[in-house]
Amino acid sequence: FGEISPMQIAWELDERARAEGRAERSNGAEKFLSEIGWREFSVHLLFHFPDMPEKNLNARFDDFRWGEDDDEAIARWQQGITGIPMVDAGMRELWATGIMHNRVRMLVASFLTKNLRQHWRHGAAWFWDTLVDADLANNSQGWQWTAGCGVDASPYFRIFNPVTQGEKFDPDGDYVRRWVPELAELPASLIHQPWTESGCLEGTGYPPPMVDLAESRQRALAAYQDLPKAGG
Repeated sequence: FGEISPMQIAWELDERARAEGRAERSNGAEKFLSEIGWREFSVHLLFHFPDMPEKNLNARFDDFRWGEDDDEAIARWQQGITGIPMVDAGMRELWATGIMHNRVRMLVASFLTKNLRQHWRHGAAWFWDTLVDADLANNSQGWQWTAGCGVDASPYFRIFNPVTQGEKFDPDGDYVRRWVPELAELPASLIHQPWTESGCLEGTGYPPPMVDLAESRQRALAAYQDLPKAGG
């Protein structure tokens, strides 16, 4: 059926290394293989926990205080009009191409579940509808990992900062300029946080941030700290 097994992929990577006269795989090959491993881990979880697309793997989160379902907030996130450039760039790229880099996936997922405190299932459903590489196991596990309720999940206090992530991974602002053309004329020093300079957004048609990143982070931390302790 055209399927390639993980073992075959690993073998081919080793063959490539030998053909290039190297004793070990390249860093890129190792990273690629680690992602295959994550995929296999996700498939393993879905096999043993078939309700993973709907149910928290960590039962402590059954008592988590998510915010009230906010249709407007979810829609702004989906459409890439949150006022947070890196988030909006990722969501617009997703809608236009069906593709999003894994780093940006984690970033937009963190923003939805932690800064907006919307249930991870809303995000998982949108990714399932829009990603061309949508995979039920990967999608469900990935969203639960980011939200903190999965197996070996990202800790609750890991809340991605879209500004610092943008400055680190898109230092010149090229990614934001491509997908958020309203900000194309801004310098790199402002493109990831244009709201910090008075009048910077005037005439651009781009909205101000829908939430304060620092305040929403503190609200998320407070909500997570109210979770019952493991074994409690």
